[in-house]
Amino acid sequence: MTASAPKRAQTEIRSLHYRDLEVIKNLAAQSCETEPQTCSIALGKQLQNARRWYGFLKFLSFFPNPHQHYFCVYVAERMQQAIAAIQVSPFNSARSTWRVDRVLVGDRLDSGTTATEIGSQLLRHCFETVLEARTWLLEVKIDDKATLALYRQNGFQPLAQMTYWAISPALLAQLARNEPNLPNLSSVSNADAKLLYQLDTVSMPPLLRQVFDRHINDFKRGAIESLLSGLQQWLGLGRTKVASSYVFEPQRKAAIGYFRLELCDDGSHPHQAQLTVHPAYTWLYPELLSQMARIIQDFPSQSLQLASADYQPEREEYLENLGARRIEHTLLMSRSVWHKIREIKPLEALQWSDVLQGLQPRTPIPTRISWFKSVPNVLPPGSPPHASPSEGRDRSDSGKKTPETD
Repeated sequence: MTASAPKRAQTEIRSLHYRDLEVIKNLAAQSCETEPQTCSIALGKQLQNARRWYGFLKFLSFFPNPHQHYFCVYVAERMQQAIAAIQVSPFNSARSTWRVDRVLVGDRLDSGTTATEIGSQLLRHCFETVLEARTWLLEVKIDDKATLALYRQNGFQPLAQMTYWAISPALLAQLARNEPNLPNLSSVSNADAKLLYQLDTVSMPPLLRQVFDRHINDFKRGAIESLLSGLQQWLGLGRTKVASSYVFEPQRKAAIGYFRLELCDDGSHPHQAQLTVHPAYTWLYPELLSQMARIIQDFPSQSLQLASADYQPEREEYLENLGARRIEHTLLMSRSVWHKIREIKPLEALQWSDVLQGLQPRTPIPTRISWFKSVPNVLPPGSPPHASPSEGRDRSDSGKKTPETD
């Protein structure tokens, strides 16, 4: 009698518990080489804040607020042991676009189980759980073939290529010597959200604009966020300080340049910069870089990291000529609601009306012509029947005599 093969343990996907924080830290250490550097730094900050404010963040997750999904993590568990995790977060204030921050899969898997299978289960769980998401967004290293295959298998398509640059402290000191020509440089407040939204809209291609789906509220800072940031600075728990400014064009009454600096106060990691420039004002790049370099001089010596996309050739050319170093190449990918419908219905049964809900067939409005055509020909009693032009022509032709009959 042959022995039956052992039954494979089922995978259970659940929400995050406090005991999972150490597991996630170990999983992140295993996949640090495949994670983008900026994502690794962000995860380290979030893990520290999650340990410190776990009870408060758990309380905020029960009702709508800007920090409801601050550390939204789902854990894959087998035999009461966490083996993988996925972190997602809303990308915009409307929560129509969500971001897959990272998928972490451990090395200790059962025989016959692959990391792609576990990762796909985690992704499918998020697609089915977060019903408000119409579009999903993520960023992955170009040379990480296994993770790219996982995302492609689950419906993600390339959106843009990103390049991350590092400007050395010596080069920053050289830029700080230049006097920036920025007469209309202003600090950022919530009153400037409309100007920043317009700048963000004009600085990217239409496809990215549609995927990002940002609105004016995305450029405003909420009261809870300001309160938490001020509390961290007052208690001395925050290691970063934020500086942001924008350049105003009085003739157009528009913002033409914007930067946001995350400055490391203890020198443990590089400074981070977010830079947005109007496509018609690319001459602002050296001016804004000089302004940022002047601000950085008041902090511990560290390099400055910023990103450029393949649709920003002027920025890449400037950074290349400046002497900045390319440190990372990533691929921005997206997954739309089209793939959700394909998973429910076969491809042959799909209709465009299912994909584009706004393009539904409409009943035409009746007009006088269509009404007269629909009314039957009603004639008074004794009147001759109405003949069509072709019938009348045939009858008149039949009444004529030909020369042969005469």
